Amino acid sequence: MSNSTKPIIFIGYSPFLAVKSSRFFFILLVALFTKITTRAQTEVKLSGDYLNTSLKEVILKIESETAYQIYFIDEWVSNDSISVSFQNLELVDALNKILEETTLNYYVKEDEKRIFLLENTIVYDELPRGFFGREENSSNPNNVAVRTNAPPPTFYNENTRKTKRKYAVARVGKSDPNNLRETYNLKGRAINARTGEAVQDLAIRIKGSSIITVTNESGNYELELPAGYNVISVRAMGIAASEREVIMYNDGSLDLVLEEGLQQLDEVVVEADAAKNVEEAITGSEQIDSEESKNIPLVLGERDILQVAKALPGISSAGEGATGLNVRGGKTDQNLVLLDDAVIYNPQHFFGIFQALNPFTTKGVDIYKGAIPVEFGGRLSSVFDIRTKNGNVEEIAGEGSIGPVTGNLALELPLKKDHSSLVIGARGAYADWILRSLDDESLNNSNASFFDGIMKYHNKINDNNEVKATAYYSRDAFSITSDSLYNYSNRLFSTRWDHRFNEKTTGALVLGNSNYGFGIDFDGEANTDFNLDYSINETELKYKLRTILNDKNALDYGISAKYYSVNPGSIQPNGNESNISSIFIDDEQAIEGALYLGDEIKLSDKLLVDLGVRYAFFAALGSGTQRTYQDGLPRNESTVQDTISYGRGEVIETYGGPEARVSARYLFTPDFSIKASFNNSYQFLHTLSNNTTVSPIDTWKLSDLNIKPQTGYQASLGLYKNFKENEYEVSLEGYYKLMDNVLDFKTGADLFLNENVETEVLQGDGKAYGVEFLLKKNKGRLNGWLGYTYSRSLYRFASEFSEERVNNGEFFPSNFDKPHDVSLIANYRFTRRYSVSANFVYQTGRPVTYPIGTFRFNNADFVAFSNRNEFRIPDFFRLDLGVNIEGNHKKQKLAHSFVTISVYNVLGRNNPYSVFFVTEDGEVKALQSSIFAIPIPSITYNFKF
Repeated sequence: MSNSTKPIIFIGYSPFLAVKSSRFFFILLVALFTKITTRAQTEVKLSGDYLNTSLKEVILKIESETAYQIYFIDEWVSNDSISVSFQNLELVDALNKILEETTLNYYVKEDEKRIFLLENTIVYDELPRGFFGREENSSNPNNVAVRTNAPPPTFYNENTRKTKRKYAVARVGKSDPNNLRETYNLKGRAINARTGEAVQDLAIRIKGSSIITVTNESGNYELELPAGYNVISVRAMGIAASEREVIMYNDGSLDLVLEEGLQQLDEVVVEADAAKNVEEAITGSEQIDSEESKNIPLVLGERDILQVAKALPGISSAGEGATGLNVRGGKTDQNLVLLDDAVIYNPQHFFGIFQALNPFTTKGVDIYKGAIPVEFGGRLSSVFDIRTKNGNVEEIAGEGSIGPVTGNLALELPLKKDHSSLVIGARGAYADWILRSLDDESLNNSNASFFDGIMKYHNKINDNNEVKATAYYSRDAFSITSDSLYNYSNRLFSTRWDHRFNEKTTGALVLGNSNYGFGIDFDGEANTDFNLDYSINETELKYKLRTILNDKNALDYGISAKYYSVNPGSIQPNGNESNISSIFIDDEQAIEGALYLGDEIKLSDKLLVDLGVRYAFFAALGSGTQRTYQDGLPRNESTVQDTISYGRGEVIETYGGPEARVSARYLFTPDFSIKASFNNSYQFLHTLSNNTTVSPIDTWKLSDLNIKPQTGYQASLGLYKNFKENEYEVSLEGYYKLMDNVLDFKTGADLFLNENVETEVLQGDGKAYGVEFLLKKNKGRLNGWLGYTYSRSLYRFASEFSEERVNNGEFFPSNFDKPHDVSLIANYRFTRRYSVSANFVYQTGRPVTYPIGTFRFNNADFVAFSNRNEFRIPDFFRLDLGVNIEGNHKKQKLAHSFVTISVYNVLGRNNPYSVFFVTEDGEVKALQSSIFAIPIPSITYNFKF
């Protein structure tokens, strides 16, 4: 029979009765239960084996096997399942086993063969020890009043409440007669109900007392509450003030899911990390929020955080329309670009004009160009740690845009309220008309397109576990000539499990896979049609932890392992009539690993030191063949000494060593500091390119027997100052960098589909140094920043052999050496809806090699070239303007809109992309090509719901 009943009133350390009771009244009530034992004396023995069985089903089965009737409220047991097994246990022992992992207790009334299930609470059939404020025993013969730790019983009546409750009463813990205390610990996490993100700096106070705590950056809190009934109130900027009724039976947890709220303030602004630039120990770090690109006029109105990054000191590119970024004099391959912990090899579309990231799914990027955190490695110059948004866990939300070149849409879909969500983003281009409008007749019949898609799953399982998974794919296809179709693509997947072990230690297990590849399909008039392809794939497993030892020490430590697989390229005939011969270059494999340990040490309120050591390891693996060359002679076909074959998985060569991460900050005042740092790194992966700027068909090459890893050492020193309550930021930072084994190429080198590429490349020394200045205004109608960089980037290839020596072994400017770089970003807001913005860029022209004469030899004309990169193309400068119009701010709208009207290159400056030379009528002529030689207007409509 069903034994669910109406609620029954019990007495004990629990809220069941609302009476302003005297002790006498309590004694009368307790007398009703006098002389009732709480342990069954029956000889009944029970056995059971239950797997994911409904708790209600288990209870009813026990009732059917005994002479007892069990009383409970149906909702207490209907939604729980248990897995338990026991043999020949007495009734009370079986009940203890079954209810062990629940919040239910029980009370046995033996004389009536009844069992009452109780939620959280317990029932006592005698007065608690010390109830009258005294304790009588042999050690207290005079009956002196002695206070005990047992709290007084709690009485609470739901029916006496006159006002409607917004939140249900929270009952925490499970009463244990062996653990009765005056106070219990409550912990949990504060969560934004709309976004699912943590609410930090939330003030939680016990009403009627001075006890208060504040949530940390992860939204976690811990509070000690009196046993029984409590009311806690919560307050935070942007969060609706609320109160929660909490009844403490024992230690337990309670997550606070909070609604957003608006509050009218009189000139009060609360900021998080407002002085982070001054206070943190790391040098050369920058942080860009995706929203920052909203009001910056960019080419064709497309939001682009990587273009915004190029406006910061120390970050540039080789030229307009060049893919890749050069950071502090480093090559484009020296940047580690991560998207949700997985490497993205080419994060740009359409020759570098657009980023390959959906701006509406991208949350922001952390850039490290000075002191790189100890968990990162494998690159010499910088880390771009790009993060995507977590989805809305409350309701469907979305954002999109329609522009002259691209269409973009992102959706946030809640899967389980307050816990899990899915973000989906898609983006496509209709860009053919751009190529036809460029200042180059050869491009008039060209076509180009690209698209990218991203999906992110986020699930907060509980207070201690959180799972994220991201999948991403992008593809570009373009045809510059009528007979060739080029394509390149990025694909990545990552999954991350964050786990909190305790209040001091958190960890993350990360698995990621990345793939980059390109291809060329040639279909010409002759019988030379072919298909060409290249790809690189890597898989990484990383486990990282953070332990806050005390107020002065925070440890970061972990391990990572990575596996590379490279297809160096292949070419195959396209069609049966093609005369092209198939070529396949042997695949390359390697493993890369690292162990690291870092400690952020707070030596005093003024001095903060970040110390770290990382050990990097690399092994090139077979199968494959490697050549050896004669010592003391240049590498070429005539100096080959031997060819060694390696089996699959056999170690070809190993490299590695320790890497230091040291940085320190000293605060002169709360808004003025000095910082210094030093770090060294190994890079085992290289790009092979003999183009002036990086292109989509550059190949990546692993270190092996003949190509050594690059190494770098960087020291930096800077001053940081904030003014007017962090309204203005000013920084001045200098750096000096040395590099070994950087790659370049021999004149006329053939790099692609060359199985002995080591004979075409050079490895030498590099150095880079500079000073970076940044003035930033964060508040007010006018905001933005002014950045200036003076920097040099120099290479030297000083081999003893002339064919492997460049510029007589002297240092010469790299292809991206630009001594002066000025950027100005400004936005002026007239009202909440209307604003104007400007973007000004000036850069020294990049180096170039010019022909300086001709000579005749054996009845043939030859051109004599200058030293490499001895001259420079004209300086670059550009001005962009934009007008931003927001829709009205009515809350009840289907969608909120935002319109951007911008003009890229307002002055029509004919900035050179490249300078090249042709011979006409016996004369050598210099020609210049430009990407955007005219003003490019655009209008983009953005919407959000």
